[in-house]
Amino acid sequence: MPLYTYYLIFFLIMLFGAVATLMIGHSKKNKEGNPNYDKQTKSIFRGLSLYYIIAIGLGFLALVVYIIAIS
Repeated sequence: MPLYTYYLIFFLIMLFGAVATLMIGHSKKNKEGNPNYDKQTKSIFRGLSLYYIIAIGLGFLALVVYIIAIS
C-alpha cells in the first residue's frame, strides 16, 4: 500500500476523534454535569486506563506491522 494511504487513514482517524471530542464537549448533557461523577472516579480511571493500554498496544502492533511490511 502506498504511504499516502497510511497518512489518509491516520488523518481520518484523527479528524473523527477531534470532531467526536468537540461534539461531546458541547453537548447539553455534558454542560449539565453529573453529580455522581466524583463518586465514580475509581471506575472512571480504571476504564480510561484500560482504554489507553489497549490503544497503546494496538499502536505498537501497527508500528511492528508497518516495519515488517516495508522490510
